[in-house]
Amino acid sequence: MRVAIPHDLGREEVRKRLRERSHEIADHIPGGMAQVATDWTGEDTMQINVSAMGQDLRGNLNVEDTELVFEIALPLALSFVEPIISSAVRQQGQKMLEAPSQD
Repeated sequence: MRVAIPHDLGREEVRKRLRERSHEIADHIPGGMAQVATDWTGEDTMQINVSAMGQDLRGNLNVEDTELVFEIALPLALSFVEPIISSAVRQQGQKMLEAPSQD
């Protein structure tokens, strides 16, 4: 599954926002029972591992000039929910890229 989230922030700003907010990823997974681990494996690549409901998913977030690309191989057992997951990734990814609120 590949989900591209457009942005006009520049690579450095996207990396900054992802670093500052990556701890929020688990909060966006329904059920509240997911464990999420992230690791920057390169300047523009963040690996993400999600464990939830007996499934372990590994993927990458790749920062590009005009989009943030989320790539993950869904197991066959979850392929039927790909449209739901794709929509959620797109929506939550856009929220993560928004400017921090000034509370």
